[in-house]
Amino acid sequence: MYILYSDGNGNIFEDTSLYAVGRAGWDAVPVEEGDWIELPEGGNLYELPGRRGIGIDVNTGEMRLCDKGWAVAAFIPPAHTGLYLAAYETTEDNAPTLPLFCYTAAGFREGKFYVCAMRIERDIRQECAGYDEEKIQQRSLDLLKHYPDNRLVKHLMENCCNTYHCPAARNLSLGRWECPVPMSPACNANCIGCISFQPEEETIIATQDRLTFKPLVAEVAEFTVPHLLQAPYPVVSFGQGCEGEPLLMWEAIRDSIIEMRRHTANGSININTNGSKPDAVKVLCDAGLNSIRVSLNSAQEHIYTAYYRPNNYEFEDIVESLKVVRSYGGWASINYFVFPGMTDTEAEYDALRKLIADTDINMIQWRNFNIDPDWYLGLMGVAETQPFMGIKNLMEAIHEEFPQIKFGYYNPPIERIRGNYELDFAH
Repeated sequence: MYILYSDGNGNIFEDTSLYAVGRAGWDAVPVEEGDWIELPEGGNLYELPGRRGIGIDVNTGEMRLCDKGWAVAAFIPPAHTGLYLAAYETTEDNAPTLPLFCYTAAGFREGKFYVCAMRIERDIRQECAGYDEEKIQQRSLDLLKHYPDNRLVKHLMENCCNTYHCPAARNLSLGRWECPVPMSPACNANCIGCISFQPEEETIIATQDRLTFKPLVAEVAEFTVPHLLQAPYPVVSFGQGCEGEPLLMWEAIRDSIIEMRRHTANGSININTNGSKPDAVKVLCDAGLNSIRVSLNSAQEHIYTAYYRPNNYEFEDIVESLKVVRSYGGWASINYFVFPGMTDTEAEYDALRKLIADTDINMIQWRNFNIDPDWYLGLMGVAETQPFMGIKNLMEAIHEEFPQIKFGYYNPPIERIRGNYELDFAH
């Protein structure tokens, strides 16, 4: 497996003098053969300006920089989890901070691109090949005509679906699977890598604009009820990447759930959240919430707090929110940001085990952490890499100790929660 480099003009080449390696934390490390897979459809390759790739010299066996061009990394599509980051060294003082995407190790062999990753989810709901552009354009227009006065439908179709090509909004236009419902223009955290808001003085920009209004219950119910009634494996999910924290709008969400359930018992109602308000979560469970997904970069409180920079809540509130949903018999997941060399340290492993034992969660969604690796480690105050076990080994250890926990990437529909987990999903 040879290293890739870019010439700075959009062209990518292999360097047959260097074998490709991966990165964990700050360290470049060799990659086992079984950790490479072909670049999945929907994946992309990125040039990393101001950075030189690191590889193993085919003659000496020593690691060195590739001096032929800039380093290259891969963006891997949904349903896949990266095992190693792209290995590089920042060599230019004016190298820009990388935008908020994932940077997975990539290589080239026998005419094909490869990445250090694994498929973690069999559900096909966001497969690149599953989107018909003409249908999406037509169906989004149909929805806008059908709900001419609904601000939320307008936001989801014009902004999310047609501007940012959000997979969830595109699926809504096609009337299938998980329906996104952003609710909150405000947030109670100041995440370093926030994808919907960045201060003007920051060196990066948010990947999309945040919702600018507070949706009404009638606006929510108007299009979610038909979705629950008609879509295959329907899920309605509050809490999206184009908003702040949905629990700040818990009253409107409560009333929306009650209104939806007045019309149908079909489907699953989910919330993606930071889990900061367990009392609000309890109210939502009383109203009929089926599942929760709580996002976190670490199960260690000090690392979590340094990244999320929470306002008026603590890590223990997250734990309590997960417990609340489980006490109602609901499905509880964590949206776990995977960063090789941080996620798989012994300290993080122990903290994750404790979180699982304390909360009885049902699922871990192993999500790639979309952030500049050097920038993140610097802001976290991580000066050197701690001993790590490898992402695959971490997964295997968790599975061995907690075999009941499901691994995946998406919020499961109610059919999968209550039925056959291995069969009842989009496929």
